[in-house]
Amino acid sequence: MGKYFGTDGFRGQANVTLKPEHAFFIGRYLGQFYAAEHEADGKRARIVIGKDTRRSSYMLEAALVSGIVTSGADAYLLHVTTTPSVAYVTRVDGFDCGIMISASHNVASDNGIKLIGRSGEKMEDDVLQRIEAVLDDPEGARLARATGDAIGRSVDYVAGRNRYIGYLISLGQYSFRNLRIGLDCANGSAWSIAKAVFDALGATTYVIGAEPNGLNINRGVGSTHIEALQSLVMQQGLDIGFAFDGDADRCLCVDDRGQVVTGDHILYVCANYLKAQGELTEDTVVATVMSNFGLFHALRECGISCAKTAVGDRYVYEYMAAHGLALGGEQSGHVIFSKHATTGDGILTGLKLMEVMLASKKPMSELTAPFRFYPQVLRNLRVRDKQSAATDPVVVAAVECACGALGEQGRALLRPSGTEPVLRLMVEAPSDELCCIHADAIEEALRRQGHLL
Repeated sequence: MGKYFGTDGFRGQANVTLKPEHAFFIGRYLGQFYAAEHEADGKRARIVIGKDTRRSSYMLEAALVSGIVTSGADAYLLHVTTTPSVAYVTRVDGFDCGIMISASHNVASDNGIKLIGRSGEKMEDDVLQRIEAVLDDPEGARLARATGDAIGRSVDYVAGRNRYIGYLISLGQYSFRNLRIGLDCANGSAWSIAKAVFDALGATTYVIGAEPNGLNINRGVGSTHIEALQSLVMQQGLDIGFAFDGDADRCLCVDDRGQVVTGDHILYVCANYLKAQGELTEDTVVATVMSNFGLFHALRECGISCAKTAVGDRYVYEYMAAHGLALGGEQSGHVIFSKHATTGDGILTGLKLMEVMLASKKPMSELTAPFRFYPQVLRNLRVRDKQSAATDPVVVAAVECACGALGEQGRALLRPSGTEPVLRLMVEAPSDELCCIHADAIEEALRRQGHLL
């Protein structure tokens, strides 16, 4: 992780940590960088931009466009759309890069800038490092200014978003007719896309979290507040429900019994289906170190191997790409189907789960039944300094003590978030009581050392 860009872009409080000035100079650098690449062919550099529903997204979009056109490149605007749609359009329509303005699952006062390379994957680290150098010293970077007819322009490109919607619909192999499906769009990017896709495939949809006002993204709805979808599924007697986050690159599910289906459950269900279809490359799934013990055990019983990466969907995809693997993801609901996408796509994940249900003629509750989810405690602990807190010898000793006590029956992990000023604490154990005992001990060590805010 760099000074500004974490595992999922440059993220922080809008107009405080992440300012329009940052967006402007990111646009300036990218415009100049890609314009220089096109000097030989004489073509105009093209950068496509999407945003979520946060009020500050409009401010950052304007700053990015200003920087891009100042440097002589053209900015194409998808308007409110999802992160995976930006990745798709960047790759399919031959853009030099894509930019998504979103802080994903964070609160509405935060925002972020995610950069996507021309292949639809996360931007290369060396380019991010050069951008960070510009942000630290914009004047010293001596960025060029285009003049005359070399000045760039902004282009309405809502057609690209519509083509992405058509692509999702084309992936539906079965009709959803007579199925009642709940959709929680988190008052975010999915609000104008998810219903259109599921309706087109014949579903009867029940939608919540589809009234964005710029300030209510993720507020009480979406994948971080799955209880809202659980209530909808149970009250309406739905067959299944899908909850997305603010930029719709992740999906969690609620089954026909109102039970939560996590990203780990989704990997288990889809891995078994792909294996039966002969499409699970090397019979291997890619997960992260934060995935539940239950996933590893359940996959092993099905003859499926599981590779583990660091936390972050970019690391999952990098491993998948390097080894030619078909399926990977995170417990949070970032699930990647490499045959169809280069990033987690919440709506696509929902479609693939529907495919498994319809092909097997089984409800989701039956498909997930063999998966035994280990009791787990997850805590987001706000601290003064992530790195110093995580490496404090007293805190490290507390984590090691928990791991020693749990042995092979559980584990404890404490890691700095790549997107927020918090430490993420996870404890797994045979019982909820043991989880809490060890989590409390680690949190108390952080408190005694003065790290907690």
